[in-house]
Amino acid sequence: MVSEVVSVKMPVKEKINISKNHFEPDNATGREARISLVTGIHGDELDGQFVMYEVVRRINEHPERLTGIVDVYPCINPLGMDMGTRGIPMFDLDMNRVFPGDNNGAMAEYVAAELVNDIIGSDLCIDIHSSNVYIKEALQVRLNEDCADKLLPYARIMNADFVWVYSSITVREATLAYSLNKLGVPTLVTEMGVGLRINYAYCRQLIDGIFNIMIELGIWQDERPQVKEPIMSTEGQVDFLHAEAAGIFISALGDRLGNIKSGEHIGDIISPIEGKVLQRIESPADGIIFTLRENPVVYKGTLLARVYAVK
Repeated sequence: MVSEVVSVKMPVKEKINISKNHFEPDNATGREARISLVTGIHGDELDGQFVMYEVVRRINEHPERLTGIVDVYPCINPLGMDMGTRGIPMFDLDMNRVFPGDNNGAMAEYVAAELVNDIIGSDLCIDIHSSNVYIKEALQVRLNEDCADKLLPYARIMNADFVWVYSSITVREATLAYSLNKLGVPTLVTEMGVGLRINYAYCRQLIDGIFNIMIELGIWQDERPQVKEPIMSTEGQVDFLHAEAAGIFISALGDRLGNIKSGEHIGDIISPIEGKVLQRIESPADGIIFTLRENPVVYKGTLLARVYAVK
């Protein structure tokens, strides 16, 4: 059942409407487990749109398999989605920096507060993100180390390539995931692909992971899909490779992410006018490369790649 979560009036008789699709079994008792699936916080992240479509399609196709509650929030930043911008247009505001919000605050804060209030009570929330238009990410789950003990059992069965447990020092406290975890709703963040694109392979991989978790929670009855055993990491095991000069980045890996050897050629920063290589980028260790620069224009300090070093 599609219902309105929050509505805010805009100029010229327009409204911002945030809606969800709510599913529960016909014989619901009120004791069912509940999962909330959220995406579209950033308007340039589109993978979640296909993921939500496919989850809803499968539930509609086999409602008899539903034994718990599923709430689908496909577009939290509709203005950004309409414009293809990361933040909220006109306000130049990142929606994922205003949580948990304020019911008496400005528009974005009010929307954030109403969304959080609606999600509270879920047994698990999955916040689905794509990367931005500048870098490409392998399908990964990201966890704050403060919540790792509670979330790792779910992250392991999400069918991700990589689970990144990072230091609480680096956490942005105004994100949806941080706020919900602090409010008692276990929340996972997934990241994949490139901004303004849909990577269907990663999406299907994640969809299997979502249904696997729904089966684990007793929300869905079906045979478990075959899921990957992810590589686990902590922040100290991840090498960040940055540009040492401005120029054009040419990848030596094409679209490939995954296993990489120490010293393997990742790419070059070139100077077109001089016709020379300004920087050769090589893997610092054996491991997996899970982040790679997508936009070729780079400046000194630009992130080029992340490599998880296998000990």
